[in-house]
Amino acid sequence: MKLQSKLPVSVNSVRSITACKCPCNLNFSLSTSSKAFCLVIASLATTSAFARFPETKSDISNIVGVTHKDDLAGKTGIPIKPAQTPAQAAPAQDTSNGRALPSPLPSPPFPNSDWLGFPLIGAPWTGAQSYPLEKALGADKLGKDIHLYGWVNPSYNVSSSPYSNVPLSYDFVANKAEMDQSVIVFEKQPDTVQTDHQDIGFRFVGLYGTDYRYTMMKGVFSDQLLKYNRLYGFDPVEMYGMIYYPKVAEGMVLRIGRYISPPDIEAQLTPDNYLFTHSLMFTVDPYTFMGINPMIRLSKQWEIMAQIHAGNDTAVWSNSAQANVGLLARWASLDGKDGIWGGVNSIGSGKVVDQHDNLQQLVATWGHKFNEKIHMMTEGYYMWEYDGNVGGTAVDGPAQFGTGGGAGAFLPGKSDATGLVNYFQILTSPKDYISIRNDFLNDPRGYRTGYATAYSSHTIGYCRFITPMIMFRPEVRYEHAYADNVTPYNAGTRRDQWTISADLIFRF
Repeated sequence: MKLQSKLPVSVNSVRSITACKCPCNLNFSLSTSSKAFCLVIASLATTSAFARFPETKSDISNIVGVTHKDDLAGKTGIPIKPAQTPAQAAPAQDTSNGRALPSPLPSPPFPNSDWLGFPLIGAPWTGAQSYPLEKALGADKLGKDIHLYGWVNPSYNVSSSPYSNVPLSYDFVANKAEMDQSVIVFEKQPDTVQTDHQDIGFRFVGLYGTDYRYTMMKGVFSDQLLKYNRLYGFDPVEMYGMIYYPKVAEGMVLRIGRYISPPDIEAQLTPDNYLFTHSLMFTVDPYTFMGINPMIRLSKQWEIMAQIHAGNDTAVWSNSAQANVGLLARWASLDGKDGIWGGVNSIGSGKVVDQHDNLQQLVATWGHKFNEKIHMMTEGYYMWEYDGNVGGTAVDGPAQFGTGGGAGAFLPGKSDATGLVNYFQILTSPKDYISIRNDFLNDPRGYRTGYATAYSSHTIGYCRFITPMIMFRPEVRYEHAYADNVTPYNAGTRRDQWTISADLIFRF
């Protein structure tokens, strides 16, 4: 609810269970649950799962043990058909990404290897074959396609605002270390590379931390936020089943349950983002839906997605639930240099019920690759609803952390907002990159942020894989509100804000 992968680590020791010393030299106290995570990470560091991180394609070939078709013949005894003469030769087909087009981006270090629009039907599973946690618990014996893994995500920020960073997300608590996310993922992705038979899958994501307030869905443990406005909470962010039908067009994946809103560049789960903090426009758009979601592949270049759901961040059994539909399309160029993903994310009556947002949204994203080291992502949206409130969904808990205190003033009629963001990435090595983000949000009635103004934010950040299982993301950010005499920052006392932030992601 919006209110204001895969690889090995080296850990020498855990010197103390009462404090954690981060590679970024930021010290902070951890809760009991966080101490346990530190001990898990340290104990797993000695397992055989921790291998050297491959830096080049040749390194990966060494791990696989096959670098040429002659090697394959020697290892398997399978005869290799002699190469055709030039007159007979057919165009070579790249099958490194299954039935999908070749991946345009290296991941890691980037969060994704393909342009937006998931699930990408025909692409193989891209996670690690076995994560340290599932090996330690013996979960790898459940089957090669079933995975159990997670991460912890502590952070720290220094801010020009002494009280609150809102509307910045997710590090909304100023000048303090927090545990943003402690996450467990249990999933099985259906095999969509093959076209012979139906397959099934599932995904469960449980999140504990300060970030729960952004993903919270009314009707799913939502009293933690809506009634009590607690700093920390738990949210089952995703809970859905999947059925793969290979004979519908070129394949269809049907999802049923609670899933993350499909269109955005940014994502609720922190490893899936270029930067630690989020754009203002992402902070206030839909986070999760509960409903039915079919994705259909028409060709290698085209996929379409339909949606029927209960409205943004609303369970189907909630008294705020209303029927909404959506239709999105994905296109990618054959040369891998461009990808477009967009359409109608949510449309229905748009009327707010019981002081809970019912966001209607048109949205589009465009990815472009300039060369092997530079690419960008751009997203724009238009959102609206009717008869809402200043600040959006009401949080009836105590006024703290920049939210709470009950519903804002009633806004009769239509309220709308416009957002635009651009991410510009420079690959600096196989382990790191620089990301530059510029973001604009116009909230003329204040129904998304609580203040009637336009905003911009400007961020430059760096992502480094310290090891394949540890990511470090420092950044510098400036943001500003443009309306005269409007001061949305530091709990309504400032017009702009500077922050220096950093987070760590420990995968297990």
